[in-house]
Amino acid sequence: MAVEITSPQFKQNTRDALKDAPLQRALGKVREGFIHKRQVAIDALPEFDALRDSARDIKNHTLAHLDLYLEAYEEKVTEAGGHVHWAETAADARGIILDICRRVDARTVTKGKSMITEEIGLNDFLEQCGVTPVETDLGEYIIQLRGEHPSHIIAPAIHVNKDQVESDFRRVHDHLPANRDLSEPETLLDEARRVLRSKYFEADVGITGANFLVAETGTSIIVTNEGNGDLTQTLPRIHIVVASLEKIVPTLDDVSQILRVLARSATGQEMSVYTTLSTGPRRDKDPDGPDEYHVVLLDNGRSAMLGTQFQDMLRCIRCGACMNHCPVYHTVGGHAYGWVYPGPMGAVLTPSLIGIDKAGHLPNASTFCGRCEEVCPMRIPLPKMMRHWREREFERGINPATQRVGLGLWAFLARRPALYAFAMSIAIPALSLFGGAKRRYRYLPLAGGWTRYRDLPAPESRTFMQQWKQREALKQEARP
Repeated sequence: MAVEITSPQFKQNTRDALKDAPLQRALGKVREGFIHKRQVAIDALPEFDALRDSARDIKNHTLAHLDLYLEAYEEKVTEAGGHVHWAETAADARGIILDICRRVDARTVTKGKSMITEEIGLNDFLEQCGVTPVETDLGEYIIQLRGEHPSHIIAPAIHVNKDQVESDFRRVHDHLPANRDLSEPETLLDEARRVLRSKYFEADVGITGANFLVAETGTSIIVTNEGNGDLTQTLPRIHIVVASLEKIVPTLDDVSQILRVLARSATGQEMSVYTTLSTGPRRDKDPDGPDEYHVVLLDNGRSAMLGTQFQDMLRCIRCGACMNHCPVYHTVGGHAYGWVYPGPMGAVLTPSLIGIDKAGHLPNASTFCGRCEEVCPMRIPLPKMMRHWREREFERGINPATQRVGLGLWAFLARRPALYAFAMSIAIPALSLFGGAKRRYRYLPLAGGWTRYRDLPAPESRTFMQQWKQREALKQEARP
């Protein structure tokens, strides 16, 4: 059971998003809630850019020796009494998790927020197999009630407005008093807390993701603001960590450096409220913790990215800064991208994991303004990699024929400067002439994608080279 992929319908998804008034109202929270707070937090840390360089170098080193660190991590987990399971595909990971649940006769599973479990479609799979998953992160809980997938990797329900949450709670929480006050965020939070509190004690298995896996100690680390992750991994008998291969980091010192850029980039905090380290099952003198500790390490296409033009994407620490600053994401939201990972990072990662044939539109959903690379704490060159995907899309003939013909014609002219200059010397004045008094086009053949929504400015009456030559001639005349 895989997550439904609608990435091939990206264009239609965006049209639907633009017409969705509640969504457009909710997307304002992205600009208001993240950008300013991030800047304030970074301005207060003079060494932020130096930390970014260090974090990048740590991950580059780790990826260059990934096999060694993964082996070291497995050894340390085993020494601590835990178990490491290797999953090449999403189906392998789901099967491993189900086997553990069935072995302990699990009926209910609590879950912390995990994009990896979204990637493998774990919730639907468990439900079909008779195991009830309960999301305990507030945002994830809301979208579970709505039957949706996350629209943001750190704020899964950012696309939902308060009145929609109230309606969903009243629809599902029918066992609670009908006259309860759900008019404010605080009352909505209290409502969710009252429902979820008992679920932690009922669960047989707790499943979390991992922000980092530490090779030095065999430790998994989650970074949260709600504390639900701690309850999820300490109260049930079994704790299962589901993480992808690239989450490995060599040492705890390395993690401490990356943590200093993570929260500031994600939510504008110096540190998240909870940074929880787990190393193996409960020991004899521990006051709490699981009886069994399992780590499911998922590949699902990551190893194929190593040594390619897209390896840098494996540095991503899932802070969401790229989408928080992306004008395209601000306009259409996360669901338009059609799979688990939205925004600029999704435009690079999604084609890597599910194929450019299914996600070819995503790398084109960019203005190439460069803001995503500018704010990325791991200095991932996202625009560069989107260009690489565009090149592959063109090479494989996936993009529309009109686009390929247009690019081919432009390339033909660009390789012949004299012919290019001649063609432009005719086209530019003609376009300028027909631009009218307002010097704008309401419609232009072959430019409908632009003029359908906005006017196209008419060019100047002369080409750039003609203006340059005239300027240089005037300079020559002005010299004594």
